[in-house]
Amino acid sequence: MKAKIIRVAQGKNSTLSHLYIDGIFQCFLLEDKIRAVKIMKQTAIPEGVFKLRLNTWGGMNKTYFPKYGPIHKGMIEIADLPTFSSVYIHVGNTIEHTAGCPLVGLSYIRKDGDYQVLQSVDAYKQVYRKLYEVATEKDNQIEISNNFQF
Repeated sequence: MKAKIIRVAQGKNSTLSHLYIDGIFQCFLLEDKIRAVKIMKQTAIPEGVFKLRLNTWGGMNKTYFPKYGPIHKGMIEIADLPTFSSVYIHVGNTIEHTAGCPLVGLSYIRKDGDYQVLQSVDAYKQVYRKLYEVATEKDNQIEISNNFQF
């Protein structure tokens, strides 16, 4: 399985993306703004091909294991990023929830010049198993690219 994030729109401080697995659209993603110089917890991760792995030791697991029950086997982490660490694909709705991580959603809105994703918990439950499969395969990579449409 192959995972790909394609960034399609930018807000004042936000970036809206599409998540594809094996070429099939899965959900929307919300990230912080793309910046030339990183601002801690306010900058989108860079373009490139990175490792996708299962993280069972990070702090977010403590809240996700009881919340999502048997489907949750660990956080889906985008690893080996330059100048970033502990970047998880997770639940949230606004850029205040990202801290540099992509947030999942089934739909989106633009409010006050920035994007938000909606139905994040439903999106997480829908996409988690597929991301888990990618993260636990031998060729566990995710490609991130910019292709702004609007």
